[in-house]
Amino acid sequence: MTATAHAPVPHYRLAVADVIKISVWHNKRLSETVPVRPDGRISMPLIGSVLVAGHTASGVARTIKTKLAYYVRDPQVTVIVTHVVQDSYRDRIRVTGAVEHPASLRYEPGMTVLDAILDAGGVNTFAAANDTEIHRVVGHSERVIHVRLGNILSEGRLGTNYRLRPGDIITVPERLL
Repeated sequence: MTATAHAPVPHYRLAVADVIKISVWHNKRLSETVPVRPDGRISMPLIGSVLVAGHTASGVARTIKTKLAYYVRDPQVTVIVTHVVQDSYRDRIRVTGAVEHPASLRYEPGMTVLDAILDAGGVNTFAAANDTEIHRVVGHSERVIHVRLGNILSEGRLGTNYRLRPGDIITVPERLL
């Protein structure tokens, strides 16, 4: 079952450009509504910069409470997500390079490399299919996963028909002529 625009998302993790409302009970000066900056952080009085991207609202509240405890006795902190970035861009798979129709595809659970390549119209005649790569961001670094797409397409060998994750970029290079 896929989530609809109105369905609850359990354990939502904050992302860049989301907006959160931070309430510190009995302390209006520390209560504010802030966007998540491009570096995944927010700025707050007294405690400065706090990394929030990738964390839940309740986890961010605990972090802020811990940092504020140095300045405020027993702070009670609530974090509410007030605006969520459009998932339509975050939850995409991009297929680039020597394919018939380079595409940005909506991620679907269980989607594999073969699914994405077929959605992009397959490889073109210039493709170096066995040199295909998945570029995946893991934490703060990029991981490159090698895919033997030629073996998948021509021989049915599915050993590198990996399951995809939202944000993956599949690159099919052109072969040298």
